Amino acid sequence: MDFDFSFFLVIATIVTGVIWGGYLLYLKYTGQEIKPDQKEPIIVEYAHSFFPIVLIVLILRSFLVEPFRIPSASMMPTLLIGDFILVNKYTYGVRLPVLNTKIIEVGEPKRGDIVVFRYPKNPTVDYIKRVIGLPGDRVAYYNKQVYINGKRVKYTPMGIYQGVGQGKNMTGANLLLEDLDTVEHKILIHNRAPSIESVNVIPEGHYFVMGDNRDNSNDSRYWGTVPEENLVGRAFFIWMSWDWEYKGIGFDRIGTVLE
Repeated sequence: MDFDFSFFLVIATIVTGVIWGGYLLYLKYTGQEIKPDQKEPIIVEYAHSFFPIVLIVLILRSFLVEPFRIPSASMMPTLLIGDFILVNKYTYGVRLPVLNTKIIEVGEPKRGDIVVFRYPKNPTVDYIKRVIGLPGDRVAYYNKQVYINGKRVKYTPMGIYQGVGQGKNMTGANLLLEDLDTVEHKILIHNRAPSIESVNVIPEGHYFVMGDNRDNSNDSRYWGTVPEENLVGRAFFIWMSWDWEYKGIGFDRIGTVLE
């Protein structure tokens, strides 16, 4: 059980619901009626006001969509520091809040999906990466290139990357288009950075993930695969972008659908 924001939402929903519902039951069994000009006790009034709000937020955040802010450069150039994204919470199954137990099977991650998950080394921390390897795949990484089941992923050079704002230190990296068959997306490669080489056979119920900023990403090459139960959802939309070191609100990024 993770004591995160969902935990406090659940507690707030229960407490406000019990106070408000208990007061209504008390009135019913004592035969009292609320008059139009009668005020509720202050604690009941607060519970009455906040219960619907926290319940709606809990439902939306737990079962539909959840907002996240991108704090690092590991997914550049797809996601920039300061991007605010929406994550679809039901794409990979409906889960109970706090317990994270799946109660309804819906779907599974596809290669190329951008996923938010609980970091296996510290489940209280959320990470965001791209799915590269599916259960049963053999994923190798040599000379800054991905091989999936013995087949080299196709790369198309797109020039030199020009970083801005908090990501300006990425200027000079090679910009490439990576073709994962299911999706094409841009990645960054730094020629002067050492190549982390590895070969991994992905176990059942696990996923191999990598950041698009290949030489600046703490991902499966370092700590292993992501268990299915750690998945939070699929990132699909940028609803706001704010980089105080660049131009404040990035209006050109708002509304971007993530691929």
